[in-house]
This record gives sequence, C-alpha cells and structure tokens, in this order.
Amino acid sequence: MTTFGIIGAGNIGTAVSEAVIAHGHHVVIANSRGPETLEALVAQLGPNARAATVQEAAEAGEVVLVAVPLKSIGDIPVEPLAGKIVIDADNYYWERDGHIEALDKGEATTSGLLQEHLPASTVVKGFNHIGAAEIPTDGTPAGTPNRRAIATASDDPAAIDFVTRLYDELGYDAVSIGPLSESWRIERDRPGYGIRQNAEELRANLAAAWRVPRD
Repeated sequence: MTTFGIIGAGNIGTAVSEAVIAHGHHVVIANSRGPETLEALVAQLGPNARAATVQEAAEAGEVVLVAVPLKSIGDIPVEPLAGKIVIDADNYYWERDGHIEALDKGEATTSGLLQEHLPASTVVKGFNHIGAAEIPTDGTPAGTPNRRAIATASDDPAAIDFVTRLYDELGYDAVSIGPLSESWRIERDRPGYGIRQNAEELRANLAAAWRVPRD
C-alpha cells in the first residue's frame, strides 16, 4: 500500500485518486482553494482519501502526482518533495498557461520544467495523454490482447520502473520514452496524445512525433 499525494483535484487528479484507491492505496489530495472545498470529493472517494493543503499533501505522499495547470508549477512546494518520486501529469495549453517560449521553440519539455523547479525530486511523466475518465475504467489484466498502453519518461530508471508497475497494477502496459528530454514525444498535439493505443501503436506514434507542434 502506497500513500499518494495528489496535488491538483481536477479531472486527472480525481481520476488517478479513484484508480489507486480501487487498488488499496491511500490518497491525500489538495487543490489551490483549500481542503474545505474538497469535502464532497473526499466523501465520494471514500475512507482511503483525505483532503489537505498542498503542503500537507506534498509532505504526506510517499509518491506525489502533480496535475495542475502548467502555469502554476511554480507554486508546487519544493522542500517536502525532496527525495520523492513526483509523477508529472501536466500538459502545456498556451491558451490557458500563456505562451512559454522554450516550449514553443521545442527547447524544453513540460516535465523538464517541473524537474528544474524540483531539483531534489525525481520527476517522471505519467497519465498525461489518456482521458481522465478512462484512467479508472480502461484498464485490463496483463496479457489481455490489445491492452491499452501509456507512456512514461524519467532521467531515473527506478522512477520508470515504479510507474511501469503502477500502470500494470491499474491495467495498462507501459512504454518508456527514455529521459525527460524525450518526453515531448507524448505532449499535446503529437500523434500519441489523447488516443487509445496498444504498446506497439504507442511506440510507433512516439517515433513519428515531431519536435515542434505543427499548426
């Protein structure tokens, strides 16, 4: 059993919470508006979930999921996440986040930006290219033909191994992209983003991805 800190109680944070709780894990979930705004959500999630401040979720989580607008990653607390695996589910939507020149030019990745903000943490990409509602529902047992696959990336092989095991537990095959510098391959508007695909199809879509998004 793992205690997951969930920073961001939107669609992805809620869906990952539902999925991991269904497999016996605990969740400490937070948003930017305070734990009192999460009472209904925690009641829905059940006794293995509790609401907290962002600081408390970062402290309590053995592993922490960050699922906030990219423009808000500077608000993620640094010290309580030191030494921990941080799963980055963020995506870059310039319409919401404002233009980030390094991303527009293909000089950075969303996960790389979070890693820069959290230098003592181990950032690993996860859950960013699957529809939130599908996370708790689309999983199937290992070995199922055409099993759905989700990508991950990290500079630390141990973090990739952790997410690979987590995906498998939740019912998905994992495809490693490699280091964070390659994680752009599964960012928004790339071929593998937002569609259902098995591991072979996902690998093909990662290979076909272009560095700078096309108009």
